[in-house]
Amino acid sequence: MFVLDTDHMTFLDRPDSTEGVRIRQRMEQARLQGVVSTVVSYEEQTRGWLAYAARAKSLAQVVDAYRRLEGHVTVYRSMPLLGFDEAAAIRFQDLKRANIRVGTLDLRIASIVLANDATLVSRNRRDFERVPGLRIEDWTAENA
Repeated sequence: MFVLDTDHMTFLDRPDSTEGVRIRQRMEQARLQGVVSTVVSYEEQTRGWLAYAARAKSLAQVVDAYRRLEGHVTVYRSMPLLGFDEAAAIRFQDLKRANIRVGTLDLRIASIVLANDATLVSRNRRDFERVPGLRIEDWTAENA
């Protein structure tokens, strides 16, 4: 199973971008193995879109913000999500005790991926490579 990180989910909001096209192609190739995201990525992106909508000043900006928020919801409705369950919470505690220096939300995502014996799909290798045993791929790379 492949778990799309927040950065890859963001590119799905931009389907015509080079990265978005590459990710969709890889999703099709990996379809039988399963492609999912996490509730944590949903949280991260939703907070961002809600903040974007809150900053909108003009009516045109409000319309744009809600259109983008609706697109975000549509992308997530089409994809299964892995939750932050008890197994992920235990992994999270173990990583915290091991003093892994990764942001809390990224560490939660890594914990979910590890608890599900999956591969994380992310461009954020710098942080995620600090997590022992975490398999990582980047589907935005040209030869991914």
